[in-house]
Amino acid sequence: MSTPGYQIAIHSSLTTPLLMAGAPRTFSLLNGTFAAAATLGLHSFYAIPICAVIQIVMAALTKKDAYCGQVIMRHIKQKNYYGI
Repeated sequence: MSTPGYQIAIHSSLTTPLLMAGAPRTFSLLNGTFAAAATLGLHSFYAIPICAVIQIVMAALTKKDAYCGQVIMRHIKQKNYYGI
């Protein structure tokens, strides 16, 4: 039961996901790690612009839906067909 006239302020940082460079934090860390490993370890300088474009696309998707990273991961894990 709630008391009439009683309000609790909830800070927006408690309800929004953590973002880094406009994309979900876990995705940004994974993308940056892959870019660094491909560039420094494999001497593949094509990885830098590819990872930058992927980061920009994910940031644009995150602007539309803040939980798009979780939705994409759930979609990948879900089976195409569930047999009976």
